Amino acid sequence: MVTIESLQKRKDKIGVVGLGYVGLPLAVHLSAHFDVVGYDLKKDRIDELAGGRDRTLEITDEDLAKSDIEFTCSKEDLKACRLIIVAVPTPIDDYRIPDLNPLRSASGAAGRFMQKGSCVVFESTVYPGATEEVCVPILEKESGMKLGTDFSVGYSPERINPGDKVHTLDKIIKIVSGSDKATVELLSFVYATVVHAGIHEASSIKVAEAAKVIENTQRDLNIALMNELAMIFDIIGIDTHEVIKAAGTKWNFLNFHPGLVGGHCIGVDPYYLTFKADSLGYHPEMILAGRRINDGMGKYIAEHTIKMLIHQGKHVKGAKVAVLGITFKENVPDLRNTRVVDIVHELKDYGVNVLVHDSLADSKEARIHCGLELSCLEDLQDADIVVIAVKHRIYMEMGLVGIAALCGGGQPLIIDVKGAFQPQEAKRLNIAYWRL
Repeated sequence: MVTIESLQKRKDKIGVVGLGYVGLPLAVHLSAHFDVVGYDLKKDRIDELAGGRDRTLEITDEDLAKSDIEFTCSKEDLKACRLIIVAVPTPIDDYRIPDLNPLRSASGAAGRFMQKGSCVVFESTVYPGATEEVCVPILEKESGMKLGTDFSVGYSPERINPGDKVHTLDKIIKIVSGSDKATVELLSFVYATVVHAGIHEASSIKVAEAAKVIENTQRDLNIALMNELAMIFDIIGIDTHEVIKAAGTKWNFLNFHPGLVGGHCIGVDPYYLTFKADSLGYHPEMILAGRRINDGMGKYIAEHTIKMLIHQGKHVKGAKVAVLGITFKENVPDLRNTRVVDIVHELKDYGVNVLVHDSLADSKEARIHCGLELSCLEDLQDADIVVIAVKHRIYMEMGLVGIAALCGGGQPLIIDVKGAFQPQEAKRLNIAYWRL
């Protein structure tokens, strides 16, 4: 049986399955205290990490070089691990139904190669009950063992915020749960070695699963409220950001802002909760209403872009639109579930020529996952209008003057999705400017 002592004395190893934005930082931190095997099914990812580079930019080359991790794309290497941590993506499909295939595959690999006395803990975001209803049966089938007798399971939801260098893994309280008291104690100890902010022991696995999924559902709803308010205030003719700034002078006002909601968490996790609710006969209304609002923001922004072209006397068909940024968030290369593509596709439906630039996004991934060819900044010259879709550092350094210089003759036109700049500055520079 895996124990605190067996891990401390390095008789047993910890396996981390999935080396993306969640798994890699966890593996790096754990490797300072335990023997760690890092498994990912993508060979190019393993080659990249073994070569000392992390394309997600979550781990520096220096920290990666200092870590002592056995990187592998061979599932059999999990045989040496008594504690297996699963940190694979849990996306949704084209019909917004939870896609548990990565989780099932990872559970199958863990079950096939785990030893008697092992513990498997899941960090992937799921609906309440998924660990025990989906993962445990796979573990039992593949291993031929029984939960509670031969192995145990736990759930400790990830709280990684891509690109955030302040709220890092060690500074965020970790929720821990397990199939029995001994497992909770084991996981609390292991995570406490790397999470200095503290450990919260949930009363059950379902409670821990639910806590994770409502974190992002709450954020999604709050952003949806701001998006709806932004549309109302635009009709009224007042600036949303100024309203939020004024309202923020009250101590209990929640400081959310309008914008696109993409990425692997906020735009996805609510569908896991609504899927579970529907399966139990309850049809959620507020959660899905928030999702509809947020999913429609790309169309709304594209329509405003077209309106600005028309108001400035420019032809819509064939107009050159420069879009700055395609990733789901500033200063990260992550393209998962980016909603900037909604703006691009909607604009193309109007017959405009859309050129997209992003200095961080991988051009191959943009082509495969978004169906877009990335352009260099020089290609964007003489644009009829510029859409600042992502607040990357490079665009902030360019400033309004540099971005306006991308526009052709006449008054520059700028759509600022993230509210990166100030309307007063745009007015002073004689820029036709609109922000969400």
